[in-house]
Amino acid sequence: MLLAKRPYNEFVRLQSLRSLNILDTSHDARLDSITTFAAQIFEAPICLISLVDANRQWFKAAVGLDVKELPRNTSFCGHAICDVNSNNPQRRIYEVCDTRLDPRFFDNPLVVGDPWIQSYLGYVLQSESGSNLGTLCVIDSVPRKYSESKKQLLILLGSMVENIIHGHHHLAGIEQKFI
Repeated sequence: MLLAKRPYNEFVRLQSLRSLNILDTSHDARLDSITTFAAQIFEAPICLISLVDANRQWFKAAVGLDVKELPRNTSFCGHAICDVNSNNPQRRIYEVCDTRLDPRFFDNPLVVGDPWIQSYLGYVLQSESGSNLGTLCVIDSVPRKYSESKKQLLILLGSMVENIIHGHHHLAGIEQKFI
């Protein structure tokens, strides 16, 4: 298993993530709805909104996975936020069609054990300043190659997630000013 490198702007990226005041917060029905919808439309058993913190990936919303976080060093999302370097939504898709054939992941504990990940499709979520925060991803236990129309749908759903996350940030700032 190859560990994901840290993005060149890791310090700024973590500041952007933490400034959102979203880590370790309760569920958001809007985000839960997006992950539920995505899991159904992509016919995938797992869909996550994953935010990559310093040493963990934390799940703001999850379908098909009963944990709140996993170590960053086993994270597919950690690779995605490092490998995707574009503010263009069309270039923020990260796909692994068959994890068993990919040198980064073939011996990853999440591939050779539960939840038996064999395919991953993620959209890299960004802060308003362009820092990569995490992903909206769909995960399957069978190898898959997604169509361009499915990728476009993931981009649309990812943009919705970003709008909600950014709105959460603005509301958090307003609430803090009046407390």
